[in-house]
Amino acid sequence: MLIRRKRGGDGEDDAEVTRRLEVHTETGPQDAGVRPAHRRLLYAVLAAVLVTVGALAVATRLKSPAQVAAETAPPPPSTLTEPVERRVLNASVVLRGKVGAEQSVEVRARGGTEGTPVVTALKVGYGAEVTSAQVLMEISGRPVFALPGATPAYRDLRPGATGKDVAQLQKALTRLGFGRGGDAWGTYGPGTKNAVREFYESKGYEPMPAGPDDETLLLQAETALTAAERALRDAELALEAAPAAGKATARIAVGDRREDLAQARRERGRVTRRTGPMMPAGEIVYLRGFPGRVDKVSASVGALAEDALLTVSAGRLVVKGRLTAYQKDLIRPGMPVEILSEISGTTAKASVRSVADTPAQPEQASGDAATTDPTLTGYEMVAVPGGALDANLAGEDVRLTVTAASSEGEVLVVPLAAVSAGADGKTSVTVVDGAARQRIEVVPGLVGDGFVQVTPVGGAALEPGAQVLVGT
Repeated sequence: MLIRRKRGGDGEDDAEVTRRLEVHTETGPQDAGVRPAHRRLLYAVLAAVLVTVGALAVATRLKSPAQVAAETAPPPPSTLTEPVERRVLNASVVLRGKVGAEQSVEVRARGGTEGTPVVTALKVGYGAEVTSAQVLMEISGRPVFALPGATPAYRDLRPGATGKDVAQLQKALTRLGFGRGGDAWGTYGPGTKNAVREFYESKGYEPMPAGPDDETLLLQAETALTAAERALRDAELALEAAPAAGKATARIAVGDRREDLAQARRERGRVTRRTGPMMPAGEIVYLRGFPGRVDKVSASVGALAEDALLTVSAGRLVVKGRLTAYQKDLIRPGMPVEILSEISGTTAKASVRSVADTPAQPEQASGDAATTDPTLTGYEMVAVPGGALDANLAGEDVRLTVTAASSEGEVLVVPLAAVSAGADGKTSVTVVDGAARQRIEVVPGLVGDGFVQVTPVGGAALEPGAQVLVGT
């Protein structure tokens, strides 16, 4: 290494003194004794550090019994409170419901055909729209019509029949342009027979006669009438030609023939009124509104017409749900209902139209593992919307909230958990104010939405905002 040093004096030029020092980097005999000493010092320092760290670790793991007891002791009890409120309280029942048509009709074969009924034609398919006077199917070549009406067809309507079901048929045919003539409403007379005949012919079918012997009976009645008319004519001619001595006898004969003719005319009228085209119950399905919809097709062409062949729905959309026995006792017709579609978020207002008196008993599926779906049991409740429901909701499962009761205006309420019954049988709430607690006797009222209406007894003070004990 070369080291240069600079000296200077007052006013004198500095003289450079240069000294060369040689530093040898090779390990010499003197260095061999110095480095091991350094290592020993380093090892000692490291050992001291390790001992210190170990002591600290052990110290953190060692706890006194008092400290262990303090750490494992249960936390101090906490107090759970909720505020007293004033609100309108609604007692509600929530259930599931399904949106569907107001009316669902199963089409079945109902006599009126010779031999075993067979499906000979299907005029509609699943999901098809059904219009008024449409032919749904043919059973053994006979049509099944859809007509407007609310009362199900329960009997064959023959000439001479009377009743509300006759009036329903007359109204349905009148809407289609086939009037009842001079028949009174509810009387199946000549005008109604003519309307039925024209209706069938307009659809390409022959109407069903009221009886298998109608033509024979009519022919016999007409023949008897013709014979009576001829007999009277002959008696009158005989009276004219009879001598004076035989006039009395001839007059008697004329009178008898007139009575015979009157009887023949009455009989023909009776036969005429009782014969003619009829409306078989098995050839008509009444729907409350159009268009209807085919919800199910169970029949196939060529199969025996057994059980339900078609299921057709009609009328406005309603919601049908099932109530438990407990819920049934709370629900009455006319109660408000809120409909909520959880898929689209659509809501609608409705009201309870009816609640079944007996629980539904769905049929079990066939097979060894047949079980009954518990969601299909219960008392059917029908909710009718105030306006038309969105058609997209048809068939959707929705939530129904029925308001079973409501307070008149805002009332004092507390959470249900805040009310307790003491050993003295009195119902009370406990007001918490800091460390102080005060028990206030109350009379519970309407229950709903997780709250209960309370009325303090004896003028006790219980104001909105006060904190009441609900748990610890």
